[in-house]
Amino acid sequence: MALPVAPLAVDALTLEGAVERALALIVSGRGGQVVTLNPEIVMRARRDPGLRAVIASAALVTADGAGVVWALRLAGCRIPARVTGIDLAERLLARLADLGYDAFLLGAGYRVAEAAARALTGQSPPVRVAGAWSGGPRPEGDAETLARIRASGARALLVAYGAPAQELWIARNLDALPGVLAIGVGGALDMIAGRRPRAPRWMRYAGLEWTHRLALEPARWRRMLALPAFAALALTSALRARLRGAPALLVARQEGLEA
Repeated sequence: MALPVAPLAVDALTLEGAVERALALIVSGRGGQVVTLNPEIVMRARRDPGLRAVIASAALVTADGAGVVWALRLAGCRIPARVTGIDLAERLLARLADLGYDAFLLGAGYRVAEAAARALTGQSPPVRVAGAWSGGPRPEGDAETLARIRASGARALLVAYGAPAQELWIARNLDALPGVLAIGVGGALDMIAGRRPRAPRWMRYAGLEWTHRLALEPARWRRMLALPAFAALALTSALRARLRGAPALLVARQEGLEA
């Protein structure tokens, strides 16, 4: 299987560094798209040039999956840690409240975004949530969704349509939301709303969070087949890069530059 012409770049940041980068994008008025990259998205992007272009143009790309961190280190890249969508979302939302900015929650199942909003606004200190809407990832629903987000005045948008639908939705609509930072957060709203438990801390540290999710959602087993395929590809690409100078599967950006 041929490697993509250009590797996907991941920002080499800690969780705190990613939060600071995201806040800077909001405060500066630039906004942009944040992609939380995991092995499944990488494998999809190899087959989908459009998705690959979305990732390449994102303002911030974090190493969501343990497999992404492993593949980068295997290729000799400096990457400090995982930055998952749920961790980034929770830390960013807390900081936004301190700065007086609002968030909008979009997607997940029926009424999940609203339940997540209630959970966040009920915290102490509360998170500022200006709106929540289940919506849908199909283009015919974009007009109503965009109207709701603009009316809310929110500067941070959490989109939970699952990958790659959420990444494609953001890329398609971001120009209509100037100054907004939009993050694809997958199942984060379900966890915030208490609809689905997160893996125990030890499983997260061991890189086994995917086994917890598979146990809760056995129907995902077909999607999980991307993991061994990703591992084999990461090994092959690292060897080719070292021995033949071929393009790597992933590269790390240090302060906006590739390592």
